[in-house]
Amino acid sequence: MPEGTVTVAGLRAGSVPADTEPETAGTPGGPVPSGACSDTRREIAFHGERSGRAPLTWGQRAIWHAIRRTAPNDHYFNIGRVLPLADRGRPVTVPEALGALARLTERHESLRTRLLLSPLDGEPAQSLADAGTLSVTMTRAAGLPEAAAEAEALLGRLSATRFDYAAEWPVRAALVTVGDRVTHAVLLLCHLAADGHAAEILVRDLRLLVRRGSAGPPPASTPLDLARDQHAAAGRRRGAAALAHWEAGYRAAPPTMFPDPCAQPRTPRFWTGRLVSPALARAVGTVAAAHRVSGSTVLLTASAALVAAGEGHRTAAVMPIVGNRTAGALRDLVSTLSQDGLFVLNLAEASGPREASGLAEPHGPTEPSGTTEAAGLAGTFTDLLPAAYRSALRAYRAAVYDPVEWDALGERLSAEYGTDVHPYCCFNDMRLVERALPEGPRATGAEPAEARRRTTFGFPATQDRVACRYCLHVTEEGDALAVSLTADTAYLPPEAIRAHLYAMEELIVASAAGTPPPLTELRTLLVTAGGDRP
Repeated sequence: MPEGTVTVAGLRAGSVPADTEPETAGTPGGPVPSGACSDTRREIAFHGERSGRAPLTWGQRAIWHAIRRTAPNDHYFNIGRVLPLADRGRPVTVPEALGALARLTERHESLRTRLLLSPLDGEPAQSLADAGTLSVTMTRAAGLPEAAAEAEALLGRLSATRFDYAAEWPVRAALVTVGDRVTHAVLLLCHLAADGHAAEILVRDLRLLVRRGSAGPPPASTPLDLARDQHAAAGRRRGAAALAHWEAGYRAAPPTMFPDPCAQPRTPRFWTGRLVSPALARAVGTVAAAHRVSGSTVLLTASAALVAAGEGHRTAAVMPIVGNRTAGALRDLVSTLSQDGLFVLNLAEASGPREASGLAEPHGPTEPSGTTEAAGLAGTFTDLLPAAYRSALRAYRAAVYDPVEWDALGERLSAEYGTDVHPYCCFNDMRLVERALPEGPRATGAEPAEARRRTTFGFPATQDRVACRYCLHVTEEGDALAVSLTADTAYLPPEAIRAHLYAMEELIVASAAGTPPPLTELRTLLVTAGGDRP
Protein backbone atom coordinates (compact mmCIF):
# COMPACT_ATOMS: atom_id res chain seq x y z
CA MET A 1 0.00 0.00 0.00
CA PRO A 2 1.34 3.49 -0.77
CA GLU A 3 2.32 5.29 2.40
CA GLY A 4 -0.74 6.98 3.76
CA THR A 5 -2.87 5.28 1.15
CA VAL A 6 -6.40 6.26 1.68
CA THR A 7 -9.32 4.01 2.04
CA VAL A 8 -12.28 5.78 0.84
CA ALA A 9 -15.95 5.90 0.47
CA GLY A 10 -17.92 7.23 -2.43
CA LEU A 11 -16.64 4.58 -4.83
CA ARG A 12 -20.02 4.48 -6.54
CA ALA A 13 -20.58 8.23 -6.42
CA GLY A 14 -19.80 8.69 -10.10
CA SER A 15 -22.72 6.50 -11.14
CA VAL A 16 -25.29 7.83 -8.67
CA PRO A 17 -26.82 11.24 -9.45
CA ALA A 18 -26.04 13.31 -6.40
CA ASP A 19 -29.18 15.37 -6.61
CA THR A 20 -31.37 12.28 -6.30
CA GLU A 21 -33.59 12.52 -3.24
CA PRO A 22 -32.77 9.46 -1.12
CA GLU A 23 -35.53 7.11 -0.07
CA THR A 24 -36.09 6.50 3.60
CA ALA A 25 -34.67 3.15 4.63
CA GLY A 26 -37.11 0.80 6.26
CA THR A 27 -36.64 -2.44 8.07
CA PRO A 28 -33.19 -3.90 8.75
CA GLY A 29 -31.80 -5.36 5.59
CA GLY A 30 -32.44 -2.28 3.50
CA PRO A 31 -35.18 -0.82 1.33
CA VAL A 32 -36.22 -2.22 -2.01
CA PRO A 33 -35.33 0.54 -4.49
CA SER A 34 -37.83 1.47 -7.16
CA GLY A 35 -37.36 -0.41 -10.41
CA ALA A 36 -36.40 -3.59 -8.59
CA CYS A 37 -39.81 -5.28 -8.73
CA SER A 38 -38.31 -8.45 -10.21
CA ASP A 39 -36.05 -8.92 -7.20
CA THR A 40 -36.95 -11.39 -4.47
CA ARG A 41 -35.70 -11.69 -0.90
CA ARG A 42 -34.16 -14.49 1.16
CA GLU A 43 -33.62 -14.21 4.91
CA ILE A 44 -30.46 -15.65 6.48
CA ALA A 45 -29.84 -16.07 10.18
CA PHE A 46 -26.47 -15.31 11.78
CA HIS A 47 -25.15 -16.09 15.25
CA GLY A 48 -22.06 -14.26 16.47
CA GLU A 49 -20.04 -14.86 19.62
CA ARG A 50 -20.94 -11.76 21.62
CA SER A 51 -22.91 -8.55 21.88
CA GLY A 52 -21.95 -5.28 23.47
CA ARG A 53 -21.85 -1.50 23.40
CA ALA A 54 -19.01 0.99 23.16
CA PRO A 55 -18.35 4.56 22.06
CA LEU A 56 -17.71 5.08 18.39
CA THR A 57 -14.12 4.65 17.29
CA TRP A 58 -12.46 7.85 16.13
CA GLY A 59 -12.73 6.70 12.53
CA GLN A 60 -16.46 6.07 12.99
CA ARG A 61 -16.89 9.46 14.65
CA ALA A 62 -15.10 11.13 11.75
CA ILE A 63 -17.34 9.60 9.11
CA TRP A 64 -20.46 10.17 11.23
CA HIS A 65 -19.67 13.88 11.39
CA ALA A 66 -19.17 13.87 7.59
CA ILE A 67 -22.47 12.01 7.10
CA ARG A 68 -24.34 14.58 9.17
CA ARG A 69 -22.80 17.43 7.19
CA THR A 70 -23.75 15.76 3.88
CA ALA A 71 -27.27 14.53 4.71
CA PRO A 72 -29.68 13.95 3.08
CA ASN A 73 -27.28 13.12 0.23
CA ASP A 74 -25.15 10.86 2.44
CA HIS A 75 -25.69 7.89 0.13
CA TYR A 76 -22.55 9.42 -1.42
CA PHE A 77 -20.57 7.56 1.27
CA ASN A 78 -21.93 4.10 0.45
CA ILE A 79 -19.23 1.62 -0.59
CA GLY A 80 -20.05 -1.04 -3.17
CA ARG A 81 -18.33 -4.20 -4.36
CA VAL A 82 -19.23 -6.93 -6.86
CA LEU A 83 -17.66 -10.39 -6.49
CA PRO A 84 -17.83 -12.61 -9.63
CA LEU A 85 -18.37 -16.25 -8.69
CA ALA A 86 -18.68 -17.88 -12.12
CA ASP A 87 -15.26 -16.85 -13.45
CA ARG A 88 -13.33 -19.75 -11.91
CA GLY A 89 -13.75 -22.89 -9.83
CA ARG A 90 -16.80 -25.08 -9.48
CA PRO A 91 -20.33 -23.66 -9.74
CA VAL A 92 -21.74 -22.07 -6.59
CA THR A 93 -25.24 -22.92 -5.41
CA VAL A 94 -27.63 -20.52 -3.72
CA PRO A 95 -27.47 -22.31 -0.33
CA GLU A 96 -23.65 -22.20 -0.45
CA ALA A 97 -23.61 -18.47 -1.18
CA LEU A 98 -26.23 -17.69 1.47
CA GLY A 99 -24.28 -19.73 4.02
CA ALA A 100 -21.09 -17.86 3.17
CA LEU A 101 -22.85 -14.52 3.67
CA ALA A 102 -24.08 -15.67 7.09
CA ARG A 103 -20.58 -16.74 8.14
CA LEU A 104 -19.15 -13.46 6.84
CA THR A 105 -21.57 -11.56 9.07
CA GLU A 106 -20.63 -13.75 12.04
CA ARG A 107 -16.89 -13.32 11.40
CA HIS A 108 -16.84 -9.52 11.24
CA GLU A 109 -18.52 -7.75 14.14
CA SER A 110 -18.86 -4.46 12.26
CA LEU A 111 -21.51 -6.09 10.01
CA ARG A 112 -23.62 -6.76 13.11
CA THR A 113 -23.17 -3.28 14.58
CA ARG A 114 -25.66 -0.44 14.39
CA LEU A 115 -25.67 3.14 15.57
CA LEU A 116 -27.08 3.88 19.02
CA LEU A 117 -28.33 7.44 18.81
CA SER A 118 -28.30 9.74 21.82
CA PRO A 119 -31.74 11.05 22.82
CA LEU A 120 -30.20 14.46 23.53
CA ASP A 121 -28.44 14.73 20.15
CA GLY A 122 -25.09 13.99 21.75
CA GLU A 123 -22.37 11.68 20.46
CA PRO A 124 -23.86 8.31 19.41
CA ALA A 125 -22.46 4.93 20.39
CA GLN A 126 -22.21 1.58 18.62
CA SER A 127 -24.31 -1.45 19.49
CA LEU A 128 -23.13 -4.95 18.54
CA ALA A 129 -25.75 -7.70 18.16
CA ASP A 130 -24.86 -11.35 18.65
CA ALA A 131 -27.64 -12.67 16.41
CA GLY A 132 -30.19 -11.61 13.86
CA THR A 133 -31.35 -12.04 10.28
CA LEU A 134 -30.11 -10.38 7.11
CA SER A 135 -32.28 -9.94 4.05
CA VAL A 136 -30.52 -10.87 0.79
CA THR A 137 -31.79 -9.60 -2.56
CA MET A 138 -32.01 -12.26 -5.27
CA THR A 139 -31.99 -11.39 -8.98
CA ARG A 140 -32.15 -13.74 -11.96
CA ALA A 141 -30.30 -13.19 -15.24
CA ALA A 142 -30.67 -14.97 -18.57
CA GLY A 143 -26.97 -15.72 -19.07
CA LEU A 144 -23.45 -14.79 -17.98
CA PRO A 145 -23.14 -11.56 -20.02
CA GLU A 146 -26.50 -10.40 -18.72
CA ALA A 147 -25.54 -11.44 -15.17
CA ALA A 148 -22.51 -9.13 -15.09
CA ALA A 149 -24.60 -6.18 -16.25
CA GLU A 150 -27.36 -7.06 -13.80
CA ALA A 151 -24.87 -7.18 -10.91
CA GLU A 152 -23.67 -3.66 -11.71
CA ALA A 153 -27.23 -2.42 -12.10
CA LEU A 154 -28.20 -4.06 -8.83
CA LEU A 155 -25.28 -2.41 -7.05
CA GLY A 156 -26.40 0.92 -8.45
CA ARG A 157 -29.90 0.41 -7.10
CA LEU A 158 -28.66 -0.61 -3.66
CA SER A 159 -26.25 2.34 -3.58
CA ALA A 160 -28.86 4.96 -4.40
CA THR A 161 -30.45 5.12 -0.93
CA ARG A 162 -28.99 6.17 2.37
CA PHE A 163 -28.71 3.75 5.26
CA ASP A 164 -30.96 3.89 8.30
CA TYR A 165 -28.00 3.89 10.65
CA ALA A 166 -29.90 2.99 13.81
CA ALA A 167 -32.27 0.35 12.41
CA GLU A 168 -30.62 -1.19 9.37
CA TRP A 169 -27.72 -3.62 9.32
CA PRO A 170 -24.71 -1.83 7.79
CA VAL A 171 -24.51 -4.23 4.84
CA ARG A 172 -26.90 -4.84 1.95
CA ALA A 173 -26.24 -8.12 0.21
CA ALA A 174 -27.49 -9.49 -3.08
CA LEU A 175 -26.94 -12.51 -5.32
CA VAL A 176 -27.33 -12.77 -9.08
CA THR A 177 -28.22 -16.21 -10.44
CA VAL A 178 -28.30 -17.90 -13.82
CA GLY A 179 -30.42 -21.01 -13.52
CA ASP A 180 -29.61 -22.62 -10.18
CA ARG A 181 -26.07 -21.18 -9.96
CA VAL A 182 -24.86 -17.96 -8.37
CA THR A 183 -22.79 -15.85 -10.74
CA HIS A 184 -22.20 -12.71 -8.66
CA ALA A 185 -22.38 -11.56 -5.05
CA VAL A 186 -23.04 -7.87 -4.43
CA LEU A 187 -22.13 -6.05 -1.21
CA LEU A 188 -23.20 -2.51 -0.37
CA LEU A 189 -21.56 -1.25 2.82
CA CYS A 190 -22.30 1.56 5.22
CA HIS A 191 -19.19 3.68 5.75
CA LEU A 192 -19.66 3.46 9.52
CA ALA A 193 -18.89 -0.25 9.21
CA ALA A 194 -16.14 -0.27 6.60
CA ASP A 195 -13.74 1.84 4.61
CA GLY A 196 -12.33 0.99 1.19
CA HIS A 197 -9.63 -1.31 2.56
CA ALA A 198 -12.15 -3.11 4.76
CA ALA A 199 -14.38 -3.61 1.72
CA GLU A 200 -11.54 -5.46 0.01
CA ILE A 201 -11.08 -7.64 3.11
CA LEU A 202 -14.77 -8.55 2.97
CA VAL A 203 -14.56 -9.47 -0.71
CA ARG A 204 -11.51 -11.63 -0.03
CA ASP A 205 -13.14 -13.37 2.94
CA LEU A 206 -16.41 -13.95 1.12
CA ARG A 207 -14.53 -15.55 -1.78
CA LEU A 208 -12.69 -17.85 0.66
CA LEU A 209 -15.87 -18.74 2.52
CA VAL A 210 -17.59 -19.64 -0.74
CA ARG A 211 -14.68 -21.63 -2.17
CA ARG A 212 -13.12 -23.19 0.93
CA GLY A 213 -15.68 -22.81 3.68
CA SER A 214 -13.21 -20.89 5.85
CA ALA A 215 -11.46 -17.51 5.79
CA GLY A 216 -8.77 -18.48 8.30
CA PRO A 217 -8.17 -17.19 11.85
CA PRO A 218 -10.47 -14.45 13.11
CA PRO A 219 -9.32 -10.82 12.96
CA ALA A 220 -6.89 -9.78 15.68
CA SER A 221 -9.02 -6.85 16.85
CA THR A 222 -12.63 -5.64 16.76
CA PRO A 223 -14.28 -2.22 16.54
CA LEU A 224 -15.47 -2.45 20.14
CA ASP A 225 -11.97 -3.26 21.40
CA LEU A 226 -10.46 -0.44 19.34
CA ALA A 227 -13.02 2.06 20.63
CA ARG A 228 -12.27 1.19 24.24
CA ASP A 229 -8.54 1.48 23.58
CA GLN A 230 -8.86 4.88 21.91
CA HIS A 231 -11.02 6.31 24.68
CA ALA A 232 -8.67 5.07 27.43
CA ALA A 233 -5.95 7.32 28.87
CA ALA A 234 -3.15 6.07 26.59
CA GLY A 235 -5.30 6.50 23.51
CA ARG A 236 -6.21 10.04 24.47
CA ARG A 237 -2.53 10.92 24.92
CA ARG A 238 -1.84 9.69 21.38
CA GLY A 239 -4.75 11.71 20.10
CA ALA A 240 -3.53 14.86 21.85
CA ALA A 241 -0.10 14.46 20.26
CA ALA A 242 -1.72 14.20 16.83
CA LEU A 243 -3.77 17.34 17.42
CA ALA A 244 -0.61 19.22 18.39
CA HIS A 245 0.58 18.56 14.83
CA TRP A 246 -2.71 19.91 13.50
CA GLU A 247 -2.45 23.11 15.52
CA ALA A 248 1.12 23.73 14.36
CA GLY A 249 0.07 23.09 10.77
CA TYR A 250 -2.97 25.33 10.99
CA ARG A 251 -0.82 28.15 12.35
CA ALA A 252 1.71 27.75 9.50
CA ALA A 253 -0.89 27.81 6.71
CA PRO A 254 -3.62 30.13 5.48
CA PRO A 255 -6.91 29.73 7.34
CA THR A 256 -8.38 28.12 4.23
CA MET A 257 -7.23 27.29 0.71
CA PHE A 258 -10.29 28.80 -0.99
CA PRO A 259 -11.18 31.96 0.92
CA ASP A 260 -13.37 33.80 -1.57
CA PRO A 261 -16.07 32.70 -4.03
CA CYS A 262 -15.20 33.59 -7.61
CA ALA A 263 -18.35 32.62 -9.51
CA GLN A 264 -22.08 32.16 -9.23
CA PRO A 265 -22.57 28.56 -8.04
CA ARG A 266 -24.15 26.12 -10.47
CA THR A 267 -27.20 24.02 -9.74
CA PRO A 268 -26.44 21.40 -8.48
CA ARG A 269 -23.61 23.22 -6.74
CA PHE A 270 -20.90 20.52 -6.71
CA TRP A 271 -19.49 19.14 -9.97
CA THR A 272 -17.15 16.21 -10.48
CA GLY A 273 -14.60 16.33 -13.30
CA ARG A 274 -12.82 13.09 -14.21
CA LEU A 275 -9.60 12.72 -16.18
CA VAL A 276 -8.40 9.25 -17.26
CA SER A 277 -4.78 9.31 -18.41
CA PRO A 278 -2.35 6.51 -19.31
CA ALA A 279 0.36 9.19 -19.68
CA LEU A 280 -0.18 10.34 -16.11
CA ALA A 281 0.12 6.80 -14.75
CA ARG A 282 3.51 6.30 -16.42
CA ALA A 283 4.72 9.79 -15.50
CA VAL A 284 3.82 9.46 -11.82
CA GLY A 285 5.85 6.23 -11.61
CA THR A 286 8.81 7.81 -13.39
CA VAL A 287 8.92 10.87 -11.13
CA ALA A 288 8.43 8.79 -7.99
CA ALA A 289 11.28 6.45 -8.90
CA ALA A 290 13.63 9.29 -9.86
CA HIS A 291 13.10 11.13 -6.56
CA ARG A 292 12.66 8.09 -4.29
CA VAL A 293 9.18 8.99 -3.09
CA SER A 294 5.83 7.31 -3.58
CA GLY A 295 3.44 8.02 -6.41
CA SER A 296 0.96 9.22 -3.81
CA THR A 297 3.48 11.86 -2.71
CA VAL A 298 3.94 13.02 -6.31
CA LEU A 299 0.18 13.40 -6.82
CA LEU A 300 -0.39 15.01 -3.41
CA THR A 301 2.40 17.51 -4.02
CA ALA A 302 1.08 18.37 -7.47
CA SER A 303 -2.39 18.93 -6.07
CA ALA A 304 -1.07 21.12 -3.25
CA ALA A 305 1.20 23.17 -5.50
CA LEU A 306 -1.54 23.83 -8.06
CA VAL A 307 -4.09 24.83 -5.42
CA ALA A 308 -1.58 27.19 -3.80
CA ALA A 309 -0.66 28.70 -7.17
CA GLY A 310 -4.27 29.12 -8.24
CA GLU A 311 -5.27 30.85 -5.01
CA GLY A 312 -2.09 32.91 -4.55
CA HIS A 313 -0.78 31.14 -1.43
CA ARG A 314 2.83 30.54 -0.51
CA THR A 315 1.87 27.67 1.79
CA ALA A 316 -0.48 24.83 0.89
CA ALA A 317 -2.60 22.88 3.35
CA VAL A 318 -4.26 19.69 2.09
CA MET A 319 -6.08 16.97 4.01
CA PRO A 320 -5.08 13.51 2.72
CA ILE A 321 -7.35 10.70 3.85
CA VAL A 322 -5.14 8.23 5.69
CA GLY A 323 -5.79 4.50 6.01
CA ASN A 324 -4.36 4.08 9.55
CA ARG A 325 -3.55 0.38 9.11
CA THR A 326 0.16 0.23 9.83
CA ALA A 327 -0.39 -1.59 13.16
CA GLY A 328 -0.47 -5.34 12.63
CA ALA A 329 -3.67 -5.84 14.65
CA LEU A 330 -5.54 -3.39 12.41
CA ARG A 331 -4.55 -4.65 8.97
CA ASP A 332 -7.42 -7.13 8.69
CA LEU A 333 -9.93 -5.25 10.82
CA VAL A 334 -13.23 -4.56 9.08
CA SER A 335 -14.11 -1.10 10.30
CA THR A 336 -13.70 2.46 9.15
CA LEU A 337 -10.23 3.48 10.26
CA SER A 338 -9.46 6.22 7.76
CA GLN A 339 -9.24 9.79 9.02
CA ASP A 340 -8.03 13.08 7.64
CA GLY A 341 -4.39 14.01 7.94
CA LEU A 342 -2.93 17.50 7.56
CA PHE A 343 -0.26 18.00 4.90
CA VAL A 344 1.37 21.44 5.02
CA LEU A 345 3.95 22.54 2.48
CA ASN A 346 5.62 25.94 2.34
CA LEU A 347 6.51 26.17 -1.34
CA ALA A 348 9.08 28.93 -0.85
CA GLU A 349 10.99 27.09 1.89
CA ALA A 350 10.67 23.65 0.29
CA SER A 351 12.07 24.80 -3.05
CA GLY A 352 14.69 27.21 -1.68
CA PRO A 353 18.40 26.57 -1.23
CA ARG A 354 18.25 26.40 2.59
CA GLU A 355 15.56 23.78 3.03
CA ALA A 356 15.11 22.63 6.63
CA SER A 357 15.95 19.02 7.39
CA GLY A 358 14.50 16.45 9.76
CA LEU A 359 10.93 15.85 10.87
CA ALA A 360 10.38 18.92 13.06
CA GLU A 361 6.95 20.48 12.83
CA PRO A 362 6.65 23.82 11.04
CA HIS A 363 6.31 26.88 13.26
CA GLY A 364 5.74 30.55 12.75
CA PRO A 365 2.93 32.93 11.89
CA THR A 366 0.42 32.54 9.13
CA GLU A 367 1.91 33.18 5.72
CA PRO A 368 2.08 36.75 4.47
CA SER A 369 -0.54 38.00 2.08
CA GLY A 370 0.16 38.34 -1.60
CA THR A 371 0.65 36.16 -4.63
CA THR A 372 3.03 33.26 -4.91
CA GLU A 373 5.29 35.35 -7.12
CA ALA A 374 5.60 37.97 -4.34
CA ALA A 375 6.40 35.24 -1.81
CA GLY A 376 9.80 34.60 -3.41
CA LEU A 377 9.28 31.20 -5.01
CA ALA A 378 12.28 29.57 -6.64
CA GLY A 379 12.99 26.20 -8.18
CA THR A 380 10.79 23.70 -9.97
CA PHE A 381 8.02 21.32 -9.07
CA THR A 382 10.34 18.38 -8.41
CA ASP A 383 12.37 20.50 -5.97
CA LEU A 384 9.34 20.29 -3.66
CA LEU A 385 9.35 16.50 -3.40
CA PRO A 386 11.92 15.89 -0.61
CA ALA A 387 10.18 18.28 1.79
CA ALA A 388 6.77 17.10 0.63
CA TYR A 389 7.71 13.50 1.43
CA ARG A 390 8.60 14.45 5.00
CA SER A 391 5.46 16.52 5.38
CA ALA A 392 3.37 13.61 4.11
CA LEU A 393 4.90 11.28 6.69
CA ARG A 394 4.05 13.76 9.45
CA ALA A 395 0.48 13.90 8.17
CA TYR A 396 0.14 10.12 8.16
CA ARG A 397 1.52 9.79 11.69
CA ALA A 398 -0.92 12.37 13.05
CA ALA A 399 -4.14 11.04 11.51
CA VAL A 400 -5.55 9.20 14.56
CA TYR A 401 -7.41 11.53 16.93
CA ASP A 402 -10.81 12.18 18.46
CA PRO A 403 -12.91 14.17 15.95
CA VAL A 404 -14.73 15.86 18.84
CA GLU A 405 -11.42 17.30 20.06
CA TRP A 406 -10.49 18.10 16.45
CA ASP A 407 -13.71 20.09 16.06
CA ALA A 408 -12.93 21.94 19.29
CA LEU A 409 -9.45 22.84 17.99
CA GLY A 410 -10.92 24.26 14.80
CA GLU A 411 -13.50 26.27 16.71
CA ARG A 412 -10.84 27.67 19.07
CA LEU A 413 -8.56 28.76 16.24
CA SER A 414 -11.45 30.14 14.20
CA ALA A 415 -12.47 32.31 17.15
CA GLU A 416 -8.87 33.43 17.63
CA TYR A 417 -8.40 34.31 13.94
CA GLY A 418 -11.87 35.75 13.43
CA THR A 419 -12.43 33.53 10.39
CA ASP A 420 -13.14 29.89 9.61
CA VAL A 421 -9.99 27.77 9.95
CA HIS A 422 -10.25 24.71 7.70
CA PRO A 423 -8.40 23.86 4.46
CA TYR A 424 -11.55 22.65 2.66
CA CYS A 425 -9.12 20.84 0.38
CA CYS A 426 -8.77 17.05 0.52
CA PHE A 427 -6.82 14.37 -1.32
CA ASN A 428 -7.87 10.75 -1.54
CA ASP A 429 -5.62 8.13 -3.13
CA MET A 430 -8.00 5.20 -3.30
CA ARG A 431 -5.49 2.70 -4.68
CA LEU A 432 -4.65 -0.09 -2.25
CA VAL A 433 -1.24 -0.63 -3.83
CA GLU A 434 1.00 1.19 -6.27
CA ARG A 435 2.10 -0.77 -9.29
CA ALA A 436 5.84 -0.85 -9.85
CA LEU A 437 7.07 1.04 -12.90
CA PRO A 438 8.19 -1.40 -15.60
CA GLU A 439 11.95 -1.56 -16.09
CA GLY A 440 13.35 0.26 -19.10
CA PRO A 441 14.73 3.56 -20.33
CA ARG A 442 12.97 6.87 -19.85
CA ALA A 443 10.21 7.42 -22.40
CA THR A 444 11.14 9.44 -25.45
CA GLY A 445 9.42 12.70 -26.31
CA ALA A 446 7.05 11.00 -28.74
CA GLU A 447 5.81 8.36 -26.30
CA PRO A 448 4.23 10.71 -23.71
CA ALA A 449 2.60 12.70 -26.52
CA GLU A 450 1.10 9.52 -27.94
CA ALA A 451 -0.10 8.42 -24.50
CA ARG A 452 -1.67 11.82 -23.83
CA ARG A 453 -3.77 11.47 -26.96
CA ARG A 454 -5.55 8.66 -25.10
CA THR A 455 -6.50 10.97 -22.21
CA THR A 456 -10.23 11.42 -21.71
CA PHE A 457 -12.12 13.98 -19.65
CA GLY A 458 -15.72 14.48 -18.64
CA PHE A 459 -18.12 15.61 -15.92
CA PRO A 460 -19.76 12.34 -14.79
CA ALA A 461 -21.64 13.56 -11.70
CA THR A 462 -23.08 16.51 -9.83
CA GLN A 463 -24.22 16.83 -6.24
CA ASP A 464 -26.19 19.28 -4.15
CA ARG A 465 -24.05 19.11 -1.05
CA VAL A 466 -20.49 18.10 -0.17
CA ALA A 467 -18.70 19.22 3.00
CA CYS A 468 -15.62 20.44 1.13
CA ARG A 469 -14.59 22.79 -1.67
CA TYR A 470 -11.93 20.64 -3.40
CA CYS A 471 -11.92 16.83 -3.19
CA LEU A 472 -9.41 14.98 -5.37
CA HIS A 473 -9.77 11.20 -5.78
CA VAL A 474 -7.23 8.91 -7.45
CA THR A 475 -8.05 5.43 -8.77
CA GLU A 476 -6.78 3.14 -11.53
CA GLU A 477 -8.53 2.22 -14.75
CA GLY A 478 -6.58 -0.38 -16.71
CA ASP A 479 -3.17 1.12 -17.52
CA ALA A 480 -4.38 4.64 -16.71
CA LEU A 481 -4.81 6.78 -13.65
CA ALA A 482 -8.30 8.12 -13.13
CA VAL A 483 -8.26 11.41 -11.23
CA SER A 484 -11.58 12.91 -10.17
CA LEU A 485 -12.04 16.39 -8.74
CA THR A 486 -15.29 17.23 -6.98
CA ALA A 487 -15.46 20.95 -6.26
CA ASP A 488 -17.76 23.72 -5.13
CA THR A 489 -18.54 25.65 -8.30
CA ALA A 490 -18.68 28.91 -6.34
CA TYR A 491 -14.92 28.53 -5.78
CA LEU A 492 -13.92 26.36 -8.74
CA PRO A 493 -16.34 26.64 -11.66
CA PRO A 494 -16.43 23.75 -14.15
CA GLU A 495 -13.78 25.29 -16.41
CA ALA A 496 -11.43 25.60 -13.41
CA ILE A 497 -12.06 21.97 -12.44
CA ARG A 498 -11.07 20.93 -15.95
CA ALA A 499 -8.00 23.20 -15.88
CA HIS A 500 -6.77 21.75 -12.56
CA LEU A 501 -6.94 18.18 -13.84
CA TYR A 502 -5.23 18.89 -17.15
CA ALA A 503 -2.62 21.02 -15.35
CA MET A 504 -1.83 18.12 -13.03
CA GLU A 505 -1.29 15.83 -16.01
CA GLU A 506 0.91 18.37 -17.80
CA LEU A 507 2.90 19.19 -14.67
CA ILE A 508 3.79 15.57 -13.90
CA VAL A 509 4.29 14.45 -17.51
CA ALA A 510 6.71 17.36 -18.10
CA SER A 511 8.56 16.48 -14.88
CA ALA A 512 8.88 12.86 -15.99
CA ALA A 513 10.39 14.04 -19.26
CA GLY A 514 13.10 15.94 -17.38
CA THR A 515 11.64 19.44 -17.76
CA PRO A 516 9.76 20.14 -14.51
CA PRO A 517 7.91 23.47 -14.71
CA PRO A 518 9.19 26.33 -12.54
CA LEU A 519 6.94 27.07 -9.58
CA THR A 520 6.47 30.62 -10.81
CA GLU A 521 4.74 29.23 -13.93
CA LEU A 522 2.13 27.08 -12.20
CA ARG A 523 -0.49 29.81 -12.17
CA THR A 524 -0.04 30.26 -15.92
CA LEU A 525 -0.26 26.49 -16.37
CA LEU A 526 -3.72 26.57 -14.80
CA VAL A 527 -4.78 28.97 -17.53
CA THR A 528 -3.21 27.22 -20.50
CA ALA A 529 -3.44 23.52 -19.61
CA GLY A 530 -5.84 21.47 -21.65
CA GLY A 531 -6.23 24.01 -24.44
CA ASP A 532 -8.39 22.50 -27.16
CA ARG A 533 -8.14 18.97 -25.78
CA PRO A 534 -11.39 17.11 -25.08
